Amino acid sequence: MTDEAPETAWPLADRSRPAVTLREVAQRAGVSTMTVSRAIHAPHRVTAPLRQRVDEAVRVLGYVPNLMANGLRSARSHLVMALVPTITGSLFSEMVRSLTEALESQGYQLMVGQIGYGRSREDELLKAIIGRRPDGIVLAGILHSPEARSMLVSSGIPVVETWDTTDTPIDMLLRLSHEQIGREVCRHLHASGRRHLALLSGRDERAELRERGYLAQAAEFGLQPPVVYRAVSPTTHGQGRDGLDYLLRAAPQVDGIFCSSDLMATGVLTQARVRGIAVPEKLGVVGFGDLDFASTVVPSLTSVHIDGAAIGGMAARMIADCADGRAPARRIVDIQFSIVGRDSG
Repeated sequence: MTDEAPETAWPLADRSRPAVTLREVAQRAGVSTMTVSRAIHAPHRVTAPLRQRVDEAVRVLGYVPNLMANGLRSARSHLVMALVPTITGSLFSEMVRSLTEALESQGYQLMVGQIGYGRSREDELLKAIIGRRPDGIVLAGILHSPEARSMLVSSGIPVVETWDTTDTPIDMLLRLSHEQIGREVCRHLHASGRRHLALLSGRDERAELRERGYLAQAAEFGLQPPVVYRAVSPTTHGQGRDGLDYLLRAAPQVDGIFCSSDLMATGVLTQARVRGIAVPEKLGVVGFGDLDFASTVVPSLTSVHIDGAAIGGMAARMIADCADGRAPARRIVDIQFSIVGRDSG
């Protein structure tokens, strides 16, 4: 299910404006287009002061050189790029699969890049991607460096941000509130009678937003602050086992745990079984992602489900509409989530 977002006042990317050109960079730097071209493609052929002036103009304008042949400047690539934090897990696989199928049906090919949970790799990938002028870019996340945002806005390429929420989207947004997810999981555990809550969280921006919502809701219920164990993202089964041991040392009375991934949650289930802790009688466990194995582990895992297929399908339609010169029906769409209750609590 999706809901149309209200009209917004924040600035969005203007695709009616052509991408920043070499001539604009030259004007900004106060040099010729030939000098700009040399500074970019053969920096050893210009002086250091000239390189600095050109580099500053490139940075301010968000210019990315077009790596396609000059004669193909106006041609469409029929290529769409998607950047996701990781491809080793399956949290984003449903979105990528749906995006691939929906784009292929309309004559586009999808390429996927892995940016990790930091920001440095995104900038370099975006430079390479924008320089090849794809027909669209899909991003799993909204936290970009100023340089990355400038490049994306200036490129004129349709951009769909997903899996997060922001008041200042670059262009189009499939909006998901991780803070609200944290609140809803806390409410779920509280409704099942849990009063001593804890959290196993990854160290990434989206997990931190879920943590913020979870802790805020616990405070509103008047509960003791949940004990938090943080681990490097992407989180693992082993971190779940270690995390439960840590939580039981720090708060032996813990009776409800929210984990920032299903893998981490299954680690908690494993370690609870090793320690003879009955789930859900003594301990409720909720994961995140509702991956394929969540329904088949023992006990089956209660988890937060996000419709990745819907995200992929909507992103593909938005990109295809823009590439064909049509305005998308909606530029901001809310993505719904649900808590799938199973045996773990």
